[in-house]
Amino acid sequence: MKRLPLLNGRVAVNLLARDAANAREVWEATEGHAVIGVLLADHPSVEAAVRQVRSFQEVIPVVSVGLGAGDPNQWQRVADTALQTDPGHVNQVFPAAGYTVGALRAKGMAGGNVVNALVSPTGIPGRVIISTGPRSSQTPAAQVDCATAAAMLAEVGVDSVKFFPIEGDARLHEVAAMAKAAAEAGIPVFEPTGGITVANVARVVETCLNAGSPVVVPHIYSAIIDKETGRTRPADAAALLAEICRVFG
Repeated sequence: MKRLPLLNGRVAVNLLARDAANAREVWEATEGHAVIGVLLADHPSVEAAVRQVRSFQEVIPVVSVGLGAGDPNQWQRVADTALQTDPGHVNQVFPAAGYTVGALRAKGMAGGNVVNALVSPTGIPGRVIISTGPRSSQTPAAQVDCATAAAMLAEVGVDSVKFFPIEGDARLHEVAAMAKAAAEAGIPVFEPTGGITVANVARVVETCLNAGSPVVVPHIYSAIIDKETGRTRPADAAALLAEICRVFG
């Protein structure tokens, strides 16, 4: 967690970028409080993803290696890319998060990388779906108490819960329940994602902080990407930072 570029020691944003130049301008727009994602679903091979991660690492300090819309079929490629690049932040499905922590630990990288585990909402505050892997997601959903999910992750060294999709601010009761359970289990980072925008990011972040999350990393992707160029808009990234600053008064 020490590599996360946290605002007030509590919040960083997870954004995308089209290329290294866009990554740098977005990072600067957030005054350095951003990790920039590389999604495996967008790359034909691990080698291609590794090249992009390394190009980003030349201009920003922390890269987030991700699945791509929570695509469970990318989990092994995510782990392989992270092991080759030591990015600082890794997104993973629930069943593979412990594996990824162990693999990073074997290479001496675990202490410098936050690994999250993807859980999904059930529509019932206090319960989440943990069957988010490539095979388990095709079976009847495994719904468990938030406390159980958090305990399972804590006991294998996973230090972040990713909650997807939160549908903007439509599921804040569910978000709060999972964030509270994660914090009580000693998991320091909570990552809400799905439908977050400049307009609702402050409410989402505040909900997580009020629930007890020590660190919050909201993911904001398509809402601030120019559809014609594929570039993340620096002005919107700066606006996100301004909205999050309002949470701290």
